[in-house]
Amino acid sequence: MEEIIFPNQIRLQRKRKGISMQALADHLGVSLSAVSKIEKGYRRLNQEQLISVAELTDCALQDLYVNELNSTQEVVQAWRREQERRTKINTDAGLKILGAALRYIRTNKDLTLMEVAESADMTLSVYHRIEMGQREVSDKEFNNISKAFAYTPEKLKAEIQKLKQSGLLQDIMDKTDAKYKSLATPKGSHVSMYGIYTAEMPSIKVYGSPTDNGNILIDMEDEDAKEIVCPFQLANKREAYAINLCTRRLGNLLPNRAILFVDPQEMASIGDIVLYYISENEAMLLSIRDDETGGLYGLRYNPDERVELAPDRLSKIHKVVAINL
Repeated sequence: MEEIIFPNQIRLQRKRKGISMQALADHLGVSLSAVSKIEKGYRRLNQEQLISVAELTDCALQDLYVNELNSTQEVVQAWRREQERRTKINTDAGLKILGAALRYIRTNKDLTLMEVAESADMTLSVYHRIEMGQREVSDKEFNNISKAFAYTPEKLKAEIQKLKQSGLLQDIMDKTDAKYKSLATPKGSHVSMYGIYTAEMPSIKVYGSPTDNGNILIDMEDEDAKEIVCPFQLANKREAYAINLCTRRLGNLLPNRAILFVDPQEMASIGDIVLYYISENEAMLLSIRDDETGGLYGLRYNPDERVELAPDRLSKIHKVVAINL
């Protein structure tokens, strides 16, 4: 799974329910140190972990984010100051120059973010944050990036130094700063659970209309379906699509305006949210669970309902891989 952007109110929601850091760590199966980093925004959560936190703290998913709709002004301002502090640290460490240089070189070599990330043995999220100047790079990672560009590490260092002295990187850094600020500043609950959207990303169609029984009708032939920016992890997935959250059978975990991004090729596992097609155009929105025998079933909420997964329709389970709140 990929990663979410990091302003969060997990500590606030945890304390509201009287849950200790150790209890949260045990619930997530991570260390106490990891929980501390998560709550401070230094470490990110995947979809299953984030939903698990929301369930443990008995709050809506959107309440875990810092945003101008449900956070105090003091909290919002604190996060803005933190973003400014980290931006300064990154500038002082030369991370912005490194990221801008890598973006310049990649663009001139006509390579995509995905191509470089895969060649460098990184996730797309990690490499994108390096180009955004938000992440340090180890010697091993730098060597892998060099190979992805068909350079030696020494040649890549020389290219970066040359670009720095030429002044060609300033425009890239200015644009990155503007993009980073727009992503890092809380703007209400319209927040993506996964990754960062960029101008390089294609659009993706959004389907979905409700049925009387809480299912979702999905008409892939609808030429008038609206389009939104595609999450980066689905940029090269031609069969991916998005749906409106037009049913309350997932309970109140997500707001009505949420958009769910679906990858039919991704294997679903316990804890994932999926679309389970019961016919060609009609699907149930389920959470995958396992029983005491180890068998899998689907769970719908509001009211709770167990849905048995037919063995001959397992290929009709489409995994939700990203959620736009």
